[in-house]
Amino acid sequence: MIRQWPSPAKLNLFLYITGRREDGYHLLQTLFQFLDYGDTLTIDPRQDDRIHLLTPVDGVPDEQNLIVRAARLLQRYCDERGLQTAPRGADISIDKRLPMGGGLGGGSSNAATVLVALNELWRCGLGDDQLAALGLSLGADVPVFVRGHAAFAEGIGECLQPAEPQEKWYLVAHPGVGIPTPVIFGDPELKRDTPVRSLSELLQAPYANDCEPIARKRFREVEQLLSWLLEYAPSRLTGTGACVFAEFDTEIAARQVLNQAPEWLCGFVARGVNVSPLHRIRSGRFES
Repeated sequence: MIRQWPSPAKLNLFLYITGRREDGYHLLQTLFQFLDYGDTLTIDPRQDDRIHLLTPVDGVPDEQNLIVRAARLLQRYCDERGLQTAPRGADISIDKRLPMGGGLGGGSSNAATVLVALNELWRCGLGDDQLAALGLSLGADVPVFVRGHAAFAEGIGECLQPAEPQEKWYLVAHPGVGIPTPVIFGDPELKRDTPVRSLSELLQAPYANDCEPIARKRFREVEQLLSWLLEYAPSRLTGTGACVFAEFDTEIAARQVLNQAPEWLCGFVARGVNVSPLHRIRSGRFES
């Protein structure tokens, strides 16, 4: 039985805002790719129905933690449909490596890993479509982690199309500040009218992130970090921030830049992968 489950980071290789719905949600075109780097969840089934998070986050009640919410959501769904013949609970702990609110999808990835892992451990028998639909109620990014393949997303992020971007190496860095998503999406200067293009068109064009100018304007730490990285390689914001990334063709090149980084830069090197580490372990192809 698998006990330790990867919960990988993601990057938005590009992110364009193409409009805004009447309910205020922004319409996007973005390209998700996973990293071979992230958190690790240790999950042990229980013979009662208790969901016990052994590593709570300071200031985040269990009922707000996406790990607990995902486990309880799957528990209720299976109970209501008679998919569990006995009470099912879990002891869950997390080795947290991804910064909270960094634009790397840590919370969404944690929720997806819980759904995928407990579906296996509890023998619920749900397919990825069902798990992704459940995950969408927890967050717009959860389905891409559930499905486990790099994807082009449209709409508010819920319309996914598998994609095969180049698997490059990245230096990912955190500027040391958090950026609340509403700060970016609420800025009146945010570009909201990028033309809708096909995936093939977007893959041939230079990549960009429409949220980046606002992040650089409002947060000097992001501006400082990107200005430094851009001296060495193409670099962009991921999501609405705060993390940024520089892309390289080789691991050696990425590590050379990280090794000469100023002391204030906090970062790591990872490879972009089109198949999630979570799905490699589930299919028995995970290499530690």
